[in-house]
Amino acid sequence: MSSLTSFLDRRFALTAHGTTVGTEVLAGCTTFVTMAYIVFVQPTVLGAAGLDPGAVMTATCLSTALATALMGLMANYPVAVAPAMGHNFFFVYAVVLGMQVPWQVALGAVAVAGLIFVAAAGVGLRERLVTAIPDSLKHAIGAGIGLLIATVGLQWAGVIVDAPGTLVTLGDLGSPPVLLALFGLTVTAMLMARGAPAALLGGVLLTAAVGLPLGIVRYHGLVSAPPSLGPTLFQLDMAGALTPAMLPVVLIFFLLALFDSVGTLVGIGTRAGLMRNGTLPRAREALLADALGTVAGAALGTSTVTAYVESGAGVSAGGRTGLTALVTATLFLFALFCSPLVRMIGSGYVQGTATLHPVVAPALILVGTMMAGSLRQVEWDDPSEGIPAFLTVIMTPLTVSITEGVAFGLVSFVALRVATGRGRSVHPLVFVCAVLFVARYAFLR
Repeated sequence: MSSLTSFLDRRFALTAHGTTVGTEVLAGCTTFVTMAYIVFVQPTVLGAAGLDPGAVMTATCLSTALATALMGLMANYPVAVAPAMGHNFFFVYAVVLGMQVPWQVALGAVAVAGLIFVAAAGVGLRERLVTAIPDSLKHAIGAGIGLLIATVGLQWAGVIVDAPGTLVTLGDLGSPPVLLALFGLTVTAMLMARGAPAALLGGVLLTAAVGLPLGIVRYHGLVSAPPSLGPTLFQLDMAGALTPAMLPVVLIFFLLALFDSVGTLVGIGTRAGLMRNGTLPRAREALLADALGTVAGAALGTSTVTAYVESGAGVSAGGRTGLTALVTATLFLFALFCSPLVRMIGSGYVQGTATLHPVVAPALILVGTMMAGSLRQVEWDDPSEGIPAFLTVIMTPLTVSITEGVAFGLVSFVALRVATGRGRSVHPLVFVCAVLFVARYAFLR
């Protein structure tokens, strides 16, 4: 055994976890290809809020590499961390575009939420909040975000368009960009159905390749020096994020990061055999890596980073330790040099008054379908569980706001529990949140 192999074995306890350096490297590569679509999607999404796409791409790669490396070194888990799907849409459509908040202030809110995440480790607040929020609403929040992402994906594909009177209607399915998006949706869905580990990434690249000869996608090259971070580096406005109007936004960012991180870590930890007596060892270190990545990401110029469920692909390939995460982090650093490819894939196609993104739209639609799967966990037979869950799910895409979905869910949950004589079963924190949301609607609108 070489000296390097011996060092890695000792540092990451490879033998104790029943794995090898070769297996961990393969697992890290597998995780990377399953989640590399975020390198293409994140600049497109945040670009809609006015951020420089090139800077966002660089910030995405750097924050992902940093947070994933911290996860591997601090917690020794085979879990990758990157800007979260759903959080980025809340950042853009609910906060920046919906509330007309400057993106600098929105980045400040992400950083504040991350710092609270770090501070909460010492007082157990994270565990209390996870316990307080009803399970049905946790599942509904994730599904609602999924429907919001899918709705935006359908809009970016041109499959649905604005329609006076009915809000939306079917778009022109015969137009070239819509046909390209439908092709991408079909191919990517087929890859997913066949269990391809890089289905989303493969679908994006194949759709772009087909769009090139059609003139829908324009060739910009494949590799170059990384784009400058200048337009977004340290542009966050934390003072602006600490105003009363922004406190609900900070709370939502915090809760979303909390639920995503804990849920993903438990799920991946179970699959990797890391759980011990129902608990996850070194969970505090893992959550701290997550939180530090979020703060660093906001400083660099990207939205909340969190543990990625796609890490499960690497675990399925045999990844069991933090060495898997380090390999994934290294590959994201190499991705910094693919900015022309990112620009080619993320560039919009103007059709009439709309700007379509037919290459990345299929990935959004299918991410939405995966997130909607959590609805199977809701107790639909109990109206006090099912009705709040449904309101959460439906209000999130219709109002284009995760905040409104959470508000309707929490308020209706408390109201129905009280009406059925089960008010004492509601955690005090949930009561407080419901009252604050009611006050917000009553006095701030």
